[in-house]
Amino acid sequence: MTSKDSIPTTKQNDIERKLSITDWAPSARPREKYLANGFNALSDAELIAIILRDGSTRDTAVELGLKLLRMNHNSLNLLAEMSLEDLMSVYGIGKAKAIALKAAFELGFRCRAEKITRKTKIDSVLPVIELMQVKIAHLDHEEFWALYLNQALLLIDMEQLSKGGLTSASVDSRLLVKQALLYNATGVILCHNHPSGSVRPSKEDQFLTLQFKKALTMMNIRLIDHIILSRDAYYSFASENEPSIAR
Repeated sequence: MTSKDSIPTTKQNDIERKLSITDWAPSARPREKYLANGFNALSDAELIAIILRDGSTRDTAVELGLKLLRMNHNSLNLLAEMSLEDLMSVYGIGKAKAIALKAAFELGFRCRAEKITRKTKIDSVLPVIELMQVKIAHLDHEEFWALYLNQALLLIDMEQLSKGGLTSASVDSRLLVKQALLYNATGVILCHNHPSGSVRPSKEDQFLTLQFKKALTMMNIRLIDHIILSRDAYYSFASENEPSIAR
């Protein structure tokens, strides 16, 4: 056998590398691996490949998944934050694939949020962090939310009260009180995000928190906490004994 026969050429290697997933051995295909062994047997890249369905002329679907992960330091959370435009800038990711990825992550966020809202109690800061971080921590603009609780600290409902920044003009304390009375809530937790990454409250944050507390107290509704979130940190007014919320 000649060296030419024993050593694949570059062209041969390229052809082998570009084999579609359907040409792989069944045991190596993500869908078949799932059917045989469940999702635990699949890597993150293989799960992404199932969502993408197919690859490109350069990469298989699994290779596209690996590329997306490498671009985001192997972090699924960072990948979930990629915009539609950024995803579509990756070779092999068109609009349909990008939307499929965004939809998959959104479903994951909603499942996680739904699980938290069904907890029997919100009696510490952690359930609020788990619930709200997936909603607002990754946003590039500020959103202000209120969580309404009953006497047993069960979450009645939650809603966005403003978008774009926390100011006296954007969030009216009368609206907060009106909604709390509508839900027959006895407690309220306020929450907003800081896109800058710093979770230290501003003077405006402190002033408005005090205004919200005064307005709620007049109606015998307790302001339990005000929490500021970023991607990887949080600040709890109650935990830090901020004067604007302390009893």
